[in-house]
Amino acid sequence: DLLITQRKTLESQLHDQKGFMSGEDYKRKAAHFNRIIKTLKDQIASIEEEMRSIIKDNEEFCHQFALLMTIPGVGEKLAINMIAITNGFRRFENARQFNCYAGLAPFKYDSGKSIRSKARVSQRANKHIKALLHLCALNTATHMLKGGCREYYERRTAEGKHPMCILNIVRAKLVARMFSVIKRDTPYVDEYAIAC
Repeated sequence: DLLITQRKTLESQLHDQKGFMSGEDYKRKAAHFNRIIKTLKDQIASIEEEMRSIIKDNEEFCHQFALLMTIPGVGEKLAINMIAITNGFRRFENARQFNCYAGLAPFKYDSGKSIRSKARVSQRANKHIKALLHLCALNTATHMLKGGCREYYERRTAEGKHPMCILNIVRAKLVARMFSVIKRDTPYVDEYAIAC
């Protein structure tokens, strides 16, 4: 994450300063920055490959990874991070505990009769996993061609619910699905056939 942040910083600096520097100065600066950016990209690719090999070499993690990848909206990066953060889904007993950890569960703030506020999510959350979940929820709710999360998002938006509140619910749904497939030890199934 640190390397990705550094890469983005350098890339945005190059992009922003292109129109504000003379062509010759920009060319020299771009040459230096591009060498650093290439090194960072190589390091990032190496770390990602190492993470994949750790998952592949561990039978339990490999199985969990395969199960998580069956869930619509869950990508490689989120699956790997969920396995790492939850220590193979042993660190948290259930999805509700993880939602508190990731800052997805809203809490009321009351003090006697005088101080009351709307339910809010905690600011002490793991911001990294929350950001990953947000991107996956956004993709699932707005970019997927079909599916329950998109239909849910569109329905609640039409009802006047705030989009960020809906996305928080979609994030929590993704977490619940991830914990469910691991607990049941079966791939995600979108629709269940009715038993006759």
